[in-house]
Amino acid sequence: MSEQRRAVRVALLFPGQGAQRPGMATGLYRGDSDFRRHVDEVFALWGPEGDAIRADWLAADPVVPLDDLRRSQPLLFAVGWGLGRSVLDRGVVPTALLGHSVGEVVAATLAGVLSLPDAVRVLADRIAHLAEAPPGGMLAVAATPEQVQPYLGKAVVLAAVNGPRQVLLAGPDEPLARTTQRLREAGVTCQSARSTVAFHSPAVAAEAARAEPLLRTMPLRPPRLPVYSCYTGVRMTPAVATDPQYWARQPVAPVWFAAALDAVCATEPAVLLEAGAPHGLTALARRHPAVRRGGSTALAALPVRAGSREDDLGAFAAALSAVATAASRTPRPALEPRV
Repeated sequence: MSEQRRAVRVALLFPGQGAQRPGMATGLYRGDSDFRRHVDEVFALWGPEGDAIRADWLAADPVVPLDDLRRSQPLLFAVGWGLGRSVLDRGVVPTALLGHSVGEVVAATLAGVLSLPDAVRVLADRIAHLAEAPPGGMLAVAATPEQVQPYLGKAVVLAAVNGPRQVLLAGPDEPLARTTQRLREAGVTCQSARSTVAFHSPAVAAEAARAEPLLRTMPLRPPRLPVYSCYTGVRMTPAVATDPQYWARQPVAPVWFAAALDAVCATEPAVLLEAGAPHGLTALARRHPAVRRGGSTALAALPVRAGSREDDLGAFAAALSAVATAASRTPRPALEPRV
């Protein structure tokens, strides 16, 4: 590893479904040529649909709403890829990559498990199948897994455990609406997540399984950077990374983000940087004991309020400055191997 490119105590966090917001990263797209180049590379791989995705992203009144998975999934991937690549372009080699849901596809692509063209093909195929799933959604609940257990059933399931008292439920529209009402009547704080699909639940199992044949035709490689899996809660092994069934089941399996974040924080990163918008993963990271003790810093590459060119550029510049500080404090090995 050269003097300019060495492992830096930085963990990149990539958000998933529900993090999308109107105007997210559009100011950075208009103001930063490197970020724009990487994002445009993703849109180009979508073909003509890429032009429509970009137009809706930049429009005040999009033709297809951004919460529709035909827009949310490509945009979350494109923004995550653009931010992640922009950080790596500065010579930073992160010691951890962690993605939530579709964010894990971003992390795996940055780590070389999938090539960028293959990652876009996987997402396009996945979206085409999931668009045929029954109408559904997700619900953010301020409770522990044990506290929500009485409200679960065959239709509504635990979709994600993001923190000590932060879980997501998922299911078809009508059962999820009944569960929401029961929780609110019991005084439990809950809020609908931005999703028109019951991700990470059996409701999408049949549609997700149809993506496996394509995945079996693709070269899947061991990660070149440390990727932490939200589905195993630990660092992704070569066997997991190269398993087509793992990636086919990813939209169905529950997300154990809290466990994966524990594993990342055990590596003592200097900076936990959320490469996406808004600040959901940053907020979770700031509540982690490793950050609260002061051993690590959690911040976001984009501002909470989306759409301003100046705010986007300012937040990104501050993030890069923090990463550069972490790089300067990262111990250099006595003898760096050649790559």
